[in-house]
Amino acid sequence: MDIAIVLALTAGCVYVLVTEKLRVDLAAIFVSIALIATRVLTPEQGLSGFSNSATVTVAAMFVLSAGLSRTGALNAATTLLVKLAKWLPWLAVLVVMLVAAVSSAFINNTAVVAVMLPVALEMGRAAKLSPSRLLMPLSFASMFGGVCTLIGTSTNILVASIAEKHGMRPFAMFEPTPLGLIMAAAGMAYMFIIGIRLIEERRADADLTEVFDIGRYLTDVVLGPEAKSVGMVAARSPLVKDLDVEILAVFRKGQKLAEAPEEIVLQAGDVVRLNCDTARIEKLQHRHGVSLVSHLGWRDYDLEGEDVELVEAVVAPNSRLIGETLKSLRFKDAYGAKVLAIRHHGQLAQEKLDSVPLRAGDTLLLSVTQERLESIAKNPAFVLVTRKVMPRYRKDKALLAVLIIACVVALAALKIAPIVVTALAGAALMVVTGCLKPEEVYPSVDWKVILMLAGLIPLGVAIETTGLAAMLSKAIVAAFGWLGPVVFLSALYLCTSLLTEMMSNSATAVLLTPIAISSAQAMGVDSRPFLVAVMFAASSSFMTPVGYQTNTLIFGPGAYKFKDFLRVGTPLNIIFWILATIFIPKYWPFHP
Repeated sequence: MDIAIVLALTAGCVYVLVTEKLRVDLAAIFVSIALIATRVLTPEQGLSGFSNSATVTVAAMFVLSAGLSRTGALNAATTLLVKLAKWLPWLAVLVVMLVAAVSSAFINNTAVVAVMLPVALEMGRAAKLSPSRLLMPLSFASMFGGVCTLIGTSTNILVASIAEKHGMRPFAMFEPTPLGLIMAAAGMAYMFIIGIRLIEERRADADLTEVFDIGRYLTDVVLGPEAKSVGMVAARSPLVKDLDVEILAVFRKGQKLAEAPEEIVLQAGDVVRLNCDTARIEKLQHRHGVSLVSHLGWRDYDLEGEDVELVEAVVAPNSRLIGETLKSLRFKDAYGAKVLAIRHHGQLAQEKLDSVPLRAGDTLLLSVTQERLESIAKNPAFVLVTRKVMPRYRKDKALLAVLIIACVVALAALKIAPIVVTALAGAALMVVTGCLKPEEVYPSVDWKVILMLAGLIPLGVAIETTGLAAMLSKAIVAAFGWLGPVVFLSALYLCTSLLTEMMSNSATAVLLTPIAISSAQAMGVDSRPFLVAVMFAASSSFMTPVGYQTNTLIFGPGAYKFKDFLRVGTPLNIIFWILATIFIPKYWPFHP
């Protein structure tokens, strides 16, 4: 009965994670509660994910990454990269990939991509390269680097923790490095020589009004003396109430009025700039006392002013905005910005924006005052895709933050202390030394990931303790074991790789690691090669924009389509699969 319950919960969990019917963290916690409620696990076992060293280490690594980011240590080379792009654009692409890969080996790769995303866009403008040809290499390179060390990705930490719980020899800090370097070199060579050329130029170097195609949703109208709105407050005028349009600006005698629409009393002759759909524009044409002004083409400066900017902001992977709509958030009041368009699921939305449920990776075109722009730049709910306003960094602490990270890595690599201890100590030092303020600690942690780990780790325990892992592994070995451990390793890598394209890489690792260990035991071989296969395959998601957070982050700003990832990522996945099959048994023999 216990096996049946765990099998049903596992199937349900996979279904929910793949279809996104429920948030991954909520699904994971429900699984943990169900395991306790059905007495498959004791309360202590069911809550063991919260005290697991992997969960604590991942949380500490988020804090360390935030400390490095807040000090501006990651921005040190950005100016040089932009200059390099002007003279040697293709060399600059290679340098971007190298910087992303090296940084991601030691800190959270989502943070690396978030910092380098606006830099890559600026490089594209400088080198006259399409941003789509820069952002995908940036995301993929961050994954190349992440698998090179034990702390480069949460998946490595998680698999290593599960292995240690089974009494196996702990993974060393740089144990994955030899294979990681081989794969990183192959991946960069592929992207630089072939991959970039497979990426279509999805986004030209153009104004944001053109990128988001909002020109056909903008119109200027002139109010005649007989217009009903004359003499009324703009925000409450019949023009707004009857037609449900949004006023972006009011011009009087050629000058843009600085006041908000709630404060402006409209006069005859005023030019009102509106954001509305084509149906409402047609109604305006027949409205008494209102005449339309034709425009040959809209540019960013038509919507900007002395204190108003047009900016592009991405909904961050751990954002509180996910699942909400602009209406439920009361977005304009909460953030002081108007949303003019949304790139959602790879498609542009310019109408009925208030009802669009936001998802991670959605890109918002914002019209925002300079006063509120800095607060949006600091808000962890957004990744600002602009360098007009950059957060204020604690540059005097940058070297200190780098030294703290170096000490965390060195102490763990020399086995002076476990990685969970060094990571926690490093996180504490980031706060004590002023690299990170205490109030910045909690927002820096991706609590969705932490709760997901805390909820799913008990599922892995249940798969093991109920005998489900042993049962599945025996069936698998009976069917395919005669082909040998190399074929099984290759199949395990492929299965993990395909599964992580559809759902969280950490969830994939939790589900497959116990099966990998049990299968190795059933075949009478060392489980370490199988564990390494799960590590690398679960962190190599190149075929979809949803399998990995960095892909989600660049999906909107790069104006990609789903097929772009399939076209570029499928050959890369095959290359990594072949390399893993060849080199894993060489570095981690089945019979040590």
